[in-house]
Amino acid sequence: MRPALLITVFLIASCGLAYELIAGTLASYLLGDSVMQFSTVIGTYLFAMGIGSWLSQYVTGRLALRFVQIELLVGLLGGASAAALFLLYAWVEGPFRLALYVLVLLIGTLVGLEIPLVMRILRQHIGFRDLVSHVLTFDYLGALVVSLLFPMVLAPQLGVVRSAFLFGLLNVLVSLWTIRLFRDELPVRALHLQCGLAAVLLGAGLIGAERITTLAEENLYADRIIYTETTPYQRMVVTRWRDDIRLFLNNNLQFSARDEYRYHEALIHPALATLPHPARVLVLGGGDGLAVRELLKYPAIQSITLVDLDPAMTRLFTQHPQLSALNQHAFASPKVQVINADALVWLEQDAGRYDFIVVDFPDPSNYSVGKLYTEAFYRLMDRHLKDDGLAVIQSTSPMYARRAYWTIVTTLEAAGFQATPYHALVPSFGEWGYIIASHRPYQPPRQFNVPLRFISPGALPALFNFPPDMARVPTEVNQLNNQGLVRLFEQEWREVIR
Repeated sequence: MRPALLITVFLIASCGLAYELIAGTLASYLLGDSVMQFSTVIGTYLFAMGIGSWLSQYVTGRLALRFVQIELLVGLLGGASAAALFLLYAWVEGPFRLALYVLVLLIGTLVGLEIPLVMRILRQHIGFRDLVSHVLTFDYLGALVVSLLFPMVLAPQLGVVRSAFLFGLLNVLVSLWTIRLFRDELPVRALHLQCGLAAVLLGAGLIGAERITTLAEENLYADRIIYTETTPYQRMVVTRWRDDIRLFLNNNLQFSARDEYRYHEALIHPALATLPHPARVLVLGGGDGLAVRELLKYPAIQSITLVDLDPAMTRLFTQHPQLSALNQHAFASPKVQVINADALVWLEQDAGRYDFIVVDFPDPSNYSVGKLYTEAFYRLMDRHLKDDGLAVIQSTSPMYARRAYWTIVTTLEAAGFQATPYHALVPSFGEWGYIIASHRPYQPPRQFNVPLRFISPGALPALFNFPPDMARVPTEVNQLNNQGLVRLFEQEWREVIR
């Protein structure tokens, strides 16, 4: 019996951590700022487990029965938590954050009851010294296994909704196993009926998880969804309405096919058109291939190296017919080499130098992206830029995130660059900001020798003129050890949403 109960500890620890990770991941997907979401979810969950441990002293008599009942409650609440939260976020405005923490408190309290009850049950079979060491060992082992499986297998392969239902079924399995171990002192028939009902509900959820996710996302996104995928790094959703294709990452719009040409022409051509012989180009981010499409308009370019973290992104924009048509099959060009890696790590390992560097990362809405907007990153980028080369950085909106935008300018200057800020109107986003980084004064091109729809010599002066409501404000340098830019960005965009 002792090995069976210790395996039970392993399983309930696995389930308990899984629900914690699922809640944190879902909050990060839907609310942004992953550090804040995971910190508050984990803190609330651990606090709730403390409440559960304290309440366990009031559970007296028939411990095995109480344990089975708690397991079933954990399985039902935890298993349905991701689906319930996702549907709530999509269908009802306002209470998502409150519901998130109420669910975390309830599940955490129930999980906090489990280990004390198991220890009291095991006390009949193991001495106290061995009891504590054995239980904690298996508890930590279960946490380790799930912490490794969740980001590498469960989230990318199953998704958070299906993963939650799967662990709910695992809790039911633990209940059935406990009933078998203590069948002589439990109302077996009634408990089997309860387990069967819970298993049917959770099994139905597991089978219908994709449909649940689709229902939520159909209400969350105005247009018809044509593609979805959860990767280890993000949730990708592609929608379409008539001729407008839109890409969303973690619920944030990345582009609209109707006006993305404005964004990408403004990103590439004001800087690139000034270089007489741009042979080698490096693109950091830009996994949709749309910036590469613009680069390929220049015959002088001999090679383009694109470094993007998520292989699912570059694969999608290589293989999906509508999306690859949008970037004009840029990734099929023999000039283009795609590398899936963390840009910061890759830059540290690469020895190449480039005539033109395009930095097209998502906005600094979390710390994993925010590190790519720091002085340390820009100094690293500088080592790969030729003396007469240029770099261009997409830099969020100087209208809606004014201080964040000028923080990036200040940070580039601190890294030793001459920063030339400019902006362009992209209807899907509003006024959007860019910065040209160089070691020599920037001179705008007098003409463009490639076909363009938006950028022209006559339009350039307006791009480099900042009206008073977007003019420069004093800001601090964004350092790797504090990443003040992320907090600033979140604060400014939160004010816009309000």
